[in-house]
Amino acid sequence: MEYIEAPRYPAALQRPFTELPASGDDRAALIVHRAPQSYLILNRYPYNPGHLLAVPFREVTDLLELTPAERADLMEEIVFGQKLLNAALKPDGINIGFNLGSAAGGSIAHLHGHLVPRWNGDNNFMPVLAQTRILPQALDAMWERLAAAAQQLTA
Repeated sequence: MEYIEAPRYPAALQRPFTELPASGDDRAALIVHRAPQSYLILNRYPYNPGHLLAVPFREVTDLLELTPAERADLMEEIVFGQKLLNAALKPDGINIGFNLGSAAGGSIAHLHGHLVPRWNGDNNFMPVLAQTRILPQALDAMWERLAAAAQQLTA
């Protein structure tokens, strides 16, 4: 219910993927890991528990706009996210991808990649057919779990 009743991004956040990392509070922002040029954040509107977004710090709308160093850093952050999800949640698989442009389903103009943990028999049809999502764990509890696993992986 906490998730359902929570307000969407505050009106003050015009560019959440730029403003959240600058807030100084990774827990409140749901940022679970930072790399030099990109970061991992829990999706506030997940398809599955642990749904992460890999986001470059610099605001761009397309992979083609990233420098080679930014692309390499973002890919390393995606690989770290895969390791993190495997260590913390032990999914049976992970969907990784980008929605480039509004026709592809991109809802926020700031480029971001999705890492969606998947389990055999999970709710694959729910977001598509029923236009609903299953949320078995609160975002704050998931942040704690992933942040702790991220610390162990980087130690």
